Parts: sequence; C-alpha cells; structure tokens
Amino acid sequence: MSGPLQGIRVIDLTSVAMGPYATQIMGDMGADVIKIEPKDGDVFRHVAPARHPGMGAPFLNLNRNKRSVVLDLKSPADAERLRGLVRHADVFVSNVRPKSMARLGLDDATLRPLNPRLVYCAAVGFSEKGRYAGRPAFDDIIQAMSGLAAVQAHPDTGHPAYVNTIVADKTAGLTVAYAVAMALYERERSGLGQAIEVPMFETLAAFTLVEHLAGHTFEPPEGPMGYERLLSSARRPYRTQDGFIALLPYTTAQWQRFFRLAGRPEVAEDPRYMEPAQRSRNIHALYGMLADLVRQRTTAQWLALLADADIPHSEVLSMEAVVADPHLRESGLVQPHAHPTEGALRMLGIPTGFSRTPGSIRAPAPALGQHSLDDIAREWAQGEQS
Repeated sequence: MSGPLQGIRVIDLTSVAMGPYATQIMGDMGADVIKIEPKDGDVFRHVAPARHPGMGAPFLNLNRNKRSVVLDLKSPADAERLRGLVRHADVFVSNVRPKSMARLGLDDATLRPLNPRLVYCAAVGFSEKGRYAGRPAFDDIIQAMSGLAAVQAHPDTGHPAYVNTIVADKTAGLTVAYAVAMALYERERSGLGQAIEVPMFETLAAFTLVEHLAGHTFEPPEGPMGYERLLSSARRPYRTQDGFIALLPYTTAQWQRFFRLAGRPEVAEDPRYMEPAQRSRNIHALYGMLADLVRQRTTAQWLALLADADIPHSEVLSMEAVVADPHLRESGLVQPHAHPTEGALRMLGIPTGFSRTPGSIRAPAPALGQHSLDDIAREWAQGEQS
C-alpha cells in the first residue's frame, strides 16, 4: 500500500455517490476502506449498464480500493459487531440520516466513548442546525434548492436546467474528503477525533454563491445577484462554420490579440472593451461580437489561427473524445484494468500527484459481501498490537 493516508482505517457506511466518491478518494490515497452494505447492496450496484447483476458501471467507478462487508444494522448483533470494529477505526463516514444512526446506536455520541480518536463524518442532505434537518436529498433537489438550476436557465426560455453531472454529490463528496483529512491532521496535534457534518445543501449553496452573490455581497446591495459574465446569453460554445469551439479571451492583452487576429483591430483600441471595468459593463455586447466573428471561419481555421496566440481555447470534445484525448492518456487518467469478474475495464486514474507518497489503484470494486468482518476485525486488532 502507498499514499498519504496509508495506515488510516475507514468504516464506510455510505451509498450512491456523495459518500462513496469521498471514501474512494481516501482509498486511492492509501486508506483501508471497509464498505458496509445491506443484503441488497448499495443501490448504485444496480444502475445500468452492467455485465453482471450488482456490478453496474457507476458502482465500479466509485468503489475501487474498498472491501465489502454485508451487515443488517437493524440486527442488534450486527450493530454490535460494527461497534466492535469502530474501536480500531480512524474514520467513520455515513450518509444515513442522523436520527436513524442514533436509533441504531451508531451516532457520534454513542461511538465517541468507544474510540476518542475517531473522526466521525455525517454526510447529510441538510444541516442539523436548520429546519430542513432530516429531509431526503438527492442531486437534482439540491441543484434546484441551491440556486444552481436557476443560474443554468436557458437564455431564450428562462427555464431552469440541471447541470448534466451529479455535481452536488461530487462537490459534497470532495468536501467530505478534505474535511476528514483536515480532522486527521488536527488529531496529530490534539490526539483526539471529532465529529464533522457535511450538508449537501449548504455545501452547494456556498459553492454556487461564491461568484453569484455579486452585488449582494455588500450591505446594502451594490447591484443584483449573479456574476454577469457567466450569465450572458452569448456565453456558450461558439458556432463556427462547421462546428463549435470554446473561446475565452480574458485579459486585456488577450482580447486585443483576438480582435487583431479576427481582422477587427479598431475594437482592440476601443476603451469600452479594453478597459477592464468598462469591459465588465459591456460584456453582453462583447460576447455577441465574439460569436459573430467566430461564425466566419471553420473550426480548423480557428484552431490554426489561435494555436500560438496564447488565448484560452479548445474544441468542444464529446465524452468519447475526452476518453481518447492523448494528453489524458499520457498523464494516466484513463487506464486499462482487468476485473476478476467484470473483465476488461477502463478505469479512471488518480488526478492528484504526490512526489513521495502517490496514491494507487490496488483493488477493483468488490463483489457484495466479498470480505469478512471478523477477518478484518482480527487484522485491525493485530495491527494495533504490532
């Protein structure tokens, strides 16, 4: 095993995406992650496509570097077995509602006396401090409640829209991963664990409002909410004569180079567009001009013209093209792996690099109940004695 979390033992009582994404990151970074599942398994096991029942593609992409143990936590005996494992754990992560965890005797207050060094993370939909505590939460609901669906509204119809990825789950999952890492760091100084709450609603609302709080950052407000550049109806991948490109001149020098390349040198000297504060006020007109100019050439012509201009740009890649991208293959993000039951797979690599303690992919996603809790408990106990 390798990675900066080598030797850290994680009990993973999570399902679907938010929690499993966080605990997979911990596993990639060397932690020993024990996934606790009910007899039917994590519901994401059953999401298509799949080669075999219970091993769906989303599950495979969120649960490598873990061991799977099946327990019926409504059974007092199984709940007690899990509490026994907690005595030897460093981290406990759950996305079960806190009231249910308390009924099971698996809440922080119950587990803390068993292991004062435990880092206990509750990944929940809504903070227990507010009136929405305990409400069910899924990605679409959180996108709607956080304002994200509203700012994604179609510029022509005004209809709100979801981002086509589980952005709330993954953003909250990343937050769980870094929060646990910070608590483990603090434990090295204090010798004590602590309880962490990561609520999806608050996490994504904060994520969205960083730039979109805008004029309401001030009291009284100095303007409306919403980062105007992002909300421009002309901001989108720009249509060329035969396709689309992404293009983002950002600094004054980049805008000036673009307009000179595009054959409009007079705009490069226009203070309405080249003075930063004025440019911000005229961003809609500027993006509209950009869109009109891009339509005049083919995608290949624009890529050739922009190649050495140091102006951020790209083709708009399909997902298939992303997987085949030569840079990502060279950096190791897409890797071939052989799964013992699912055969040849493409597996996503670890995007974060460490010079001395790199993470690693040591094991593919486990079959349901592939591992024994008793064996793991003995292994952990013996590890402490040695």
